[in-house]
Amino acid sequence: MEIFKTCPREDGFRMPGEFEPHKGCIIIWPVRPGSWIYGGKAAKRVFSEIAAVIAQSEHVYMLADHEHLEEASEALSELSTLNKGIEVVGIESDDAWARDVAPTFVKNDKGVVRGINWSFNAWGGDYDGLYKSWEKDNLLAKRFLEYAGFDCYDAEPFVLEGGSIHSDGDGTMLVTESCLCSPGRNPKLGKAQIEEKLKQYCNVEKVVWLPCGIYQDETNEHVDNVCAFVRPGEVVLAWTDKEEDPQYEMSKKCLEVLESETDAKGRHFKVHKLYIPEKPV
Repeated sequence: MEIFKTCPREDGFRMPGEFEPHKGCIIIWPVRPGSWIYGGKAAKRVFSEIAAVIAQSEHVYMLADHEHLEEASEALSELSTLNKGIEVVGIESDDAWARDVAPTFVKNDKGVVRGINWSFNAWGGDYDGLYKSWEKDNLLAKRFLEYAGFDCYDAEPFVLEGGSIHSDGDGTMLVTESCLCSPGRNPKLGKAQIEEKLKQYCNVEKVVWLPCGIYQDETNEHVDNVCAFVRPGEVVLAWTDKEEDPQYEMSKKCLEVLESETDAKGRHFKVHKLYIPEKPV
């Protein structure tokens, strides 16, 4: 694995849109007691089923620590008719949030793929992080890139999680101020400095800052569960019509930004309201 001192923008690499074709998916076997109760028995069953379905169309890397490698392999082997594309890999982690701790991938016009390693501090470090030890999670991206044979852009010590950014693959990125400007991420950097870092590493021309995410989201309101691109110029936005719901004002503020902004190519956003689940009675 080669670690580049340049940044993707300099080298002509960009972060694709999530909706673009891709070859693989990374999943982490759920074992952390604080996150997965009863030994994660139900979660492991569901993770296995999801992996098997995904494996019908693309390669799946199931990451597990050495203590649980055999358990993961056995669980997935029970789905032998579907798991031809599942590869169980011995890489340690502190929890199972692959979207946030795995590399961000970028590619160039020739189809060459490289990975970005960000710093990870459990969604806020000592300020408001969700757990005290995150060393294994922070090492996971580099370890995976080395295992899978991808070269690396190292963005450390800049703190970022995969769920906090969303690219349209065509020059525009969505983020939330509540997350990226939170004191537990990059407190010495201002909003403009954070934006420039995203432009350098994800090769985007414009960053659209939504004010907030989902009510009581413990990640400081990641963008990925409030608004996402379905194609350039078109997004889905989490929504509720119930004005008494705290999410109503939060989503309304995001809609106001989307209606007043254009993307990097000057397109006005087409917004589809995606209604959030009803709260249990």
